[in-house]
Amino acid sequence: MNNKIPSPAQPMSTGIRGLDDILSGGLHPGRLYVCEGEPGSGKTTMALQFLVEGVKHGDRVLYITLAESEAELRAVAASHGWDMQGILIHEVIGSESELDPSQQYTMFHPGEVELGETMQNILAAVRENKPARIVLDSLSELQLLADSALRYRRQVLALKQFLTNEGVTALFLDDCTGDKADLQVRSIAHGAVLLDNATKDYGAERRRIRVVKYRGVNFRGGYHDYKIVRGGLTVFPRLVASETRVMEKRPQIASGLERLDTLLGGGLEEGTSTLISGPPGTGKSSLATQFINAALGRGHRAAMFLFEESASNLINRSAGLGMDLQAGLKDGRLLLQQIDPAEMSPGEFADSVCKAAQSGAKVIVIDSLNGYLHAMPDERFLTTHLHELLTYLGQRGVVTLLVGVQSGMMGGTMSSSVDASYLADNVLMLRYFEAAGEVKQAISVFKKRGSLHERTIRGFTLSARGIEVGHVLREFHGILTGVPTLNPATGQSDGPSK
Repeated sequence: MNNKIPSPAQPMSTGIRGLDDILSGGLHPGRLYVCEGEPGSGKTTMALQFLVEGVKHGDRVLYITLAESEAELRAVAASHGWDMQGILIHEVIGSESELDPSQQYTMFHPGEVELGETMQNILAAVRENKPARIVLDSLSELQLLADSALRYRRQVLALKQFLTNEGVTALFLDDCTGDKADLQVRSIAHGAVLLDNATKDYGAERRRIRVVKYRGVNFRGGYHDYKIVRGGLTVFPRLVASETRVMEKRPQIASGLERLDTLLGGGLEEGTSTLISGPPGTGKSSLATQFINAALGRGHRAAMFLFEESASNLINRSAGLGMDLQAGLKDGRLLLQQIDPAEMSPGEFADSVCKAAQSGAKVIVIDSLNGYLHAMPDERFLTTHLHELLTYLGQRGVVTLLVGVQSGMMGGTMSSSVDASYLADNVLMLRYFEAAGEVKQAISVFKKRGSLHERTIRGFTLSARGIEVGHVLREFHGILTGVPTLNPATGQSDGPSK
């Protein structure tokens, strides 16, 4: 073990990769930091990760506990599969003798005696073990022992000065059980991290982390989602697409359907997003899957994130249309992930999508936007999250397909619970219409930023032969209304074959 302090140019890792990213590399050595959060937010887990990481780098580490016993801390570590070897635990906890009335103070306030004894105990432990990293759990115990805010602040300032002189990087935990308006330690500390644990009306709680302050560091501000799993905290940094902005020409990729590519002016440009919109059952998901199937056929990687439909249903339905996704799943070129909105936070979902892009996926499908909306705790932020995600994917050259379900079937005004058409580079519209006693489907391109495209409306069918895009429906007028009229000047229809 050694107590060598890294240079300021090399911040020490917290042991949490996502948090290091938010902190621009980690923590400056030899400074005092505070981690705030209500009970159950993961402070102890974060502190143990910090010390486990120190052991990996050969540092002497010390956990000073004023509340939890050593047995409880070892149980927490065991639940995460951590080896506590190398982590020194020093208990500063009252003994059973304090339950005896004869042992209680009568002439002095307990804090007048116990605070001084506690501080001396802490200093002695540091002097004896000479740690490079230290955790103090928790500040609320010191605050309760201090009989005034002034005394509490002076004690913490003195402790900070002592640890700084010893070259110790200290992480103090505050469980926020004291005065919620008390910002004493936050103002003293070099950095402060807040763990927020919000309960939703339905589903798992939403855990978010925020760096409140970090002197001299341009950290990534705002809230970031995190979760507690076996192995510790996993933090999902808020996506900032501008950090990877690039400008270059993008080639087109084909859908594998000749008439659809003609309608699109050659195909979809790499690095663009496409919204496939229409009422339920028109073939939106199948059309998106066609682009996935074509990408797999070219030997590329692809990914699909499903909010409503199960993965097994999608595979079986696609097979009925002549698209075999099993081969891509078996060789790892296709990632098919079913999303549970009640259990996954928006930050975790964005992280999963970005990892798929980083692994080389050329086509990514999000099915559907409506499910994505329901995954958000507050829909006011949906467009912001979506904009950052689409921009990031675009900068990596990914073709992103978004499925948007509209309410209504035929006639009237089609509407959607989320309007992402202005965010998407391209908009494909699928519609039902009535003709000759049948309910038929039509496809058209309403918007395309990458190239010129047809302004026509073509027939669209799904059958055992697969997806078929037909000829231009020139014999009808008013298809978009759902109940078109026959245009006698054009003669007989040459739409898609049955």
